[in-house]
Amino acid sequence: MHQEVVMAMSIIGLAAFFCQWFAWWIKLPAILLLLLAGIALGPLLGWLDPDRLFGDLLLSIVSLSVSIILFEGSLTLKYREIRELQTVVRNMLTIGVMIVWMITALAAWIFLGFHWKLSLLFGAIMVVTGPTVIVPMLRTVRPNARISSILRWEGIMIDPLGAVLAVLVFEFLISGQSQDIVATLLLFGRALLAGLVLGSSGGYFFGLLLRHHLLPEYLHNVAALTLVFAVFGISNEFSAESGLLSVTVMGVWLANMKGVSVEGILDFKESLSVLLISGLFIMLAARLHFDQFRQLGASAIGVFLVIQFIARPLKVLVSTWRARLTWQEKATIAWIGPRGIVAAAVSAPFAIRLQQMGFEQAPLLVPLVFTIIIGTVLLQSTTAKFVADHLGVAEPENDGFLIIGANPVARLMAQALADIGVRTRLTDSNWDYVSTARMLGMDTYYGNALSEHADRYLDLVGLGNMLALSPQNELNSLACLHYQSEFGVNNVYTLATGKEPVYIKTRVTARSHARILFGEAVTYAKLASLIGQGAEIHHTPLTENFDYASYQLQYGRRAIPLFAVDDDNDFVCFTTDENVVPGPGWLILALICPEPDR
Repeated sequence: MHQEVVMAMSIIGLAAFFCQWFAWWIKLPAILLLLLAGIALGPLLGWLDPDRLFGDLLLSIVSLSVSIILFEGSLTLKYREIRELQTVVRNMLTIGVMIVWMITALAAWIFLGFHWKLSLLFGAIMVVTGPTVIVPMLRTVRPNARISSILRWEGIMIDPLGAVLAVLVFEFLISGQSQDIVATLLLFGRALLAGLVLGSSGGYFFGLLLRHHLLPEYLHNVAALTLVFAVFGISNEFSAESGLLSVTVMGVWLANMKGVSVEGILDFKESLSVLLISGLFIMLAARLHFDQFRQLGASAIGVFLVIQFIARPLKVLVSTWRARLTWQEKATIAWIGPRGIVAAAVSAPFAIRLQQMGFEQAPLLVPLVFTIIIGTVLLQSTTAKFVADHLGVAEPENDGFLIIGANPVARLMAQALADIGVRTRLTDSNWDYVSTARMLGMDTYYGNALSEHADRYLDLVGLGNMLALSPQNELNSLACLHYQSEFGVNNVYTLATGKEPVYIKTRVTARSHARILFGEAVTYAKLASLIGQGAEIHHTPLTENFDYASYQLQYGRRAIPLFAVDDDNDFVCFTTDENVVPGPGWLILALICPEPDR
């Protein structure tokens, strides 16, 4: 049995990795592929049976994993992001929840003939959306900042609230006594109190440790993980299902606590969340049985259509009434509302207990929940990007360049990139350089690109690469180190440092893993000198008759190749770590020195 569990976890891990990788390649949210992988491994092929492998531990594993996912998501919630949209988010978490709850319950009662108690419970479960599906979808859809902030706040905050609501409805329904309304309200108050007090206390305590540097850096992630488990467990002990609310409050508190940096913790938790989300969806999907879906029949599709086309749009319409949002933004928010892991996790124990109490339709609760999950994820993941693009609320692709420096070299490079349609944004703390660039019509940021101000106000929308073109080698190295987490190590470029002291090269540049532009001998000083002598950037197309060898023969050492556009219209930088061999159909951008006087 031990070896069987090890093999099952290995298969889950490999399937999760390949689903995430393939989803990245085809530009679709990975959730859809993960669900399909779970169904294939479980009910289709019979290779994976999570209930038999993990037994009673399965739901505990799911609960702890969801707590980590919610904590990681809440670390990204900044109050400043929704300063003008607080009313919208508050409405979606209150009035909007009630709207979806009632409409969904009514749909289950009408289409499936569910008992009214079971219908109310199903409606309570379906109010959640969740970061497990919202965040990956937003990465692909790329809506504007207002839409993204509203959907993230809603998805992260509504999961614990929805779980608490589902527990309260369940406890009320199994009591069977109308006089227990007061007891149910007291239970809700207890859960809310536990979540707010324990979450804020845990966040404040951990924030003090980080602010006053009372923990070594290598223990930050371990401390955060253990504290999440502790707060989650203690809160649940005090009030059922309040643990999710506690860890969410703790994350929001930490994210907005002054003088506390959570970037390192966030990086670790983000990677952990990707792994947990992937594994959870595969395991929960593997628990499904096809005969349960057949019992639901076409009526389940009717419930799905009501949720997608009536409940969600009505919720958004009411919640955004008089908000400063365009109708296109409201329509996009109304379209994106997939259900996630919390709905799947909460429905399983409820279904088991209700079946034991004699509810004949209780076994249909889990497949119905998964029908809605699969339906919303399938429909929205395949159409949301088209909707956002068509309505004009999607951000541009991340193919532009952030350029460190607005000096003459940086301006010349930016102009060359702009000439072939590549977006650029120059940054510099030298006002003369920035003002000159602005007079030339270039997009600029005045200030230090590594400052806290830049973290808040430097707009990186549409930018996916960085060129460090400052004359200050230390600034270039630190910029590479700073932005490699934002853009990825393969998309961060810098100039060679020339005769810089060896200790700086090994300590800073080696850690940044930046790619060296144009050649080891091409430093900022050399480029500035050549430009001062009249060197210019030329655009040269290659053909069958004039190939790259002919190009090199014609220009020789007078040309320093900078960039290229290949025959598939993909952009390429000439670097020391990649031997680029342009072919016919390519466009070469090179700094060409003037011919010497004869």
